[in-house]
Amino acid sequence: MYRNTKEWIQKLESAGELVRIKEYINPVLEISEITDRVSKHDGPALLFENTGTDFPLLINAMGTEKRMAMALGVKHLDAIAEDMEEMFKQLTSPKESILDKLKMLPTLSSIAGWMPKVISGRGACQEVVMKNPDITKFPVLKCWPEDGGPFITLPIIHTKDPNTGIRNVGLYRMQVFSPTMTGMHWHRHKVSARHFQEYKKRGELMPVAVALGGDPAYTYSATAPLPDGVDEYMLAGFLRKKKVELVQCLTQDVQVPADADIIIEGYVDPNEEYILEGPFGDHTGYYSLADYYPRFHITAITHRKDAVYPATIVGIPPQEDAWIGKATERIFLVPIKMTMVPEITDMVMPVEGVFHNLVIVKINKEYPGQASKVMHSLWGAGQMMFTKLMLIVDGDVNIHDSKAVAKYVSENFDPQHDTYFTQGPVDVLDHSCSVMAFGGKIGLDATKKTIEEQSGRIKNQTNSDPISSTSFDLIQLQNKFPEIYDINASLPDMGISLVFVSVNKSRKNQVRELSRKIFSLDEFKSVKVVIFLEHTLAIKDIADSVWRFANNVDPKRDSILIEATDADPNSHLAFDGTRKTKELDDFQRDWPNILASDIATIERIDAVWEKLGLGKHIPSPSLKYRNQLYKGGAVVEEK
Repeated sequence: MYRNTKEWIQKLESAGELVRIKEYINPVLEISEITDRVSKHDGPALLFENTGTDFPLLINAMGTEKRMAMALGVKHLDAIAEDMEEMFKQLTSPKESILDKLKMLPTLSSIAGWMPKVISGRGACQEVVMKNPDITKFPVLKCWPEDGGPFITLPIIHTKDPNTGIRNVGLYRMQVFSPTMTGMHWHRHKVSARHFQEYKKRGELMPVAVALGGDPAYTYSATAPLPDGVDEYMLAGFLRKKKVELVQCLTQDVQVPADADIIIEGYVDPNEEYILEGPFGDHTGYYSLADYYPRFHITAITHRKDAVYPATIVGIPPQEDAWIGKATERIFLVPIKMTMVPEITDMVMPVEGVFHNLVIVKINKEYPGQASKVMHSLWGAGQMMFTKLMLIVDGDVNIHDSKAVAKYVSENFDPQHDTYFTQGPVDVLDHSCSVMAFGGKIGLDATKKTIEEQSGRIKNQTNSDPISSTSFDLIQLQNKFPEIYDINASLPDMGISLVFVSVNKSRKNQVRELSRKIFSLDEFKSVKVVIFLEHTLAIKDIADSVWRFANNVDPKRDSILIEATDADPNSHLAFDGTRKTKELDDFQRDWPNILASDIATIERIDAVWEKLGLGKHIPSPSLKYRNQLYKGGAVVEEK
């Protein structure tokens, strides 16, 4: 599809989707600041041609749905799912006659044509061999002020199982510590981490190779949630309708794409002491805090003569990674519904939920309890196991319309009877759980209820007793509860039974006690859900409110369920979406800060904006978030 990054750049430029920036921009903080401004306004891909190194830098290349589709060679992302669904149907349909079986030959031939192939000789990625390998020769980004150092952010990392030889291709950040050493940030749930453990058992060095650039299908495939043992380059071959050609590395027994831009070869010694890696401004919009990870020792670096260094930044959504996630949402809906949960008709991962925190699932409901069945099936499905908040809907609601979904949930969700709690693995980056990588989850059944499901419920009066924003008086609330800072009651006017309340916490169990008192007030008796957030947050911004809530809540620990009574036939659900502390919440983990550029970087980019060719000045998004920063650096100081 694309023979190299340069061809990808030409395609973007011809489509009016790329801007070349000739002004010198420092890879330390400044490139990130520009990209953050552009990505939050659906702006173009950026090619920084003056990075202070011999290599230009491409960023935000997949930063819109259109460019994500272009990267994968389609006009819209659903086209890939449609191709995949058709292939699944052909492979699984009954074959009664020899003619039916012969009709399968073209499909089987195509599948064989997607399998990666190792070719002899050197590839274009090996045109130049660095005499003295030095990763600092590339424009490696430092993205956010409290980052532990510069990070390679789009590395396609190749490892293999020492017992079976099966390859895995993943994408994990790499902090640069010296010209020939980086960290290797693979989480405990990742396949590469399991490979590492196998090498440790054998007492052997682990060969690793990192590819940068090439066909963007490689980068996407490295992020894809494929089952163990399925080669990511088979997916890349399916996406580009052409097999990936691999070449042997020069110093390690690993194969890499021949048409990549840059190859970094090296090894990890499983018996070597780990190195403190991080902090890093992560896709959650918070810093992931420093921790110990393996060291990667570089033995060779090769590259194309015209190599372009690819990069991305992650942070407060939306960023480029939101569209990579959108591709996964659309593509992997097909195998989920065709092999595991056939009643699923659609699925959405809202950008505010930063992938695993929030998932909306639409089903074709046929029997009572089906929503619960779907929840638990998905919690057992690969990376879906990390999902913290899952909403199940049915009917004709358009789940790509957030307001329509919220209204549908309000009409069909009874907190007392339709809330399901569980616990299990959560993302390593989730800072809200009381212990790392293990926490609570919640499922909300917002499907229309069958007769069986309605049995034993107190009749809910909410739908016949509409509420509006005029029902809530902030001054009166503050007179009763001085800790309340603000209220966003705009959603009830739209038929959405959800209110946001910001509070200034000052004592233990404050939010839990406040929840029960608030729902006893007449104006709140028809409200199904209240989300409490911190007083520093501008809760009129619903997208930011959902983002902060989804990050800060452990649903099982931080939910307050108020059951219906004869006096109040409505049940209620409140969430404590505030920061948790040792003093007020007995929370024993460090809490990370949110991401924002420093003032010096913001002012520097403001000063050069007219020279960038990016049109009308875009203010820094960080100006909005700097007021919300906690005291401290990457780690928030205790009060």
